[in-house]
Amino acid sequence: MKRTLSLLAVVAALPAVAEGTRELDAHEHGVGTLNIAIEDTTVSMEFEAPGADIVGFEYTAKSEADISAVNTALATLSSPLQLFVFPDSALCSIVDAHAALAGEEEHEDHADEHAHEEHADEEHTHDHGHEDHEKHDDAKHEEHEHEEHDSDHNDSHAEHATHSEFHASYTLDCAKPEALSNMTFAYFTAFPHAQSVDVQVIKSTGARAYQVDRNAPVLNLEP
Repeated sequence: MKRTLSLLAVVAALPAVAEGTRELDAHEHGVGTLNIAIEDTTVSMEFEAPGADIVGFEYTAKSEADISAVNTALATLSSPLQLFVFPDSALCSIVDAHAALAGEEEHEDHADEHAHEEHADEEHTHDHGHEDHEKHDDAKHEEHEHEEHDSDHNDSHAEHATHSEFHASYTLDCAKPEALSNMTFAYFTAFPHAQSVDVQVIKSTGARAYQVDRNAPVLNLEP
């Protein structure tokens, strides 16, 4: 049985490659990342891009139109050979493909944390209910300031949670890997908001980093 490469493990084992790859804010709009590992006839790929690149927004989809856009995007991302096109002569087929939208669970976790903080504040206020009037006023003032801080803190969490990302992982079998000479990024046609993709390719012969842009959507994979 062929061994499928774990891209993250391979990248971690090659610090020289990481040093040669441009550091990128995961939420830089217009820019996605694609890691490719080629071993024998197995091609493993990991892709991620900001929600704004894929559906044009990063807030949680609630309207029917937004939910439909997300579902359509996930279906499109689940068809890698329609987005990242290898030469027909390589005889590639999909072994596994999975796409998901990440970001909403983080908001729920922060909401639970905030509720716990509010409960702790209520206990604190109750414990100081029998102090003199002056201390009571001070406590009220501090509570008011704390509520304002909590509001800002909660807004910050909400803003952070809107930074959703689409993630996809693919495993392909290419019967003639010697024909993997290039890859055409039909991805840019499928997602008009996307502008470029940072690509890292790992082969038995070494690793290289590239940037593929909308105006030059073909990646040369020749040695």
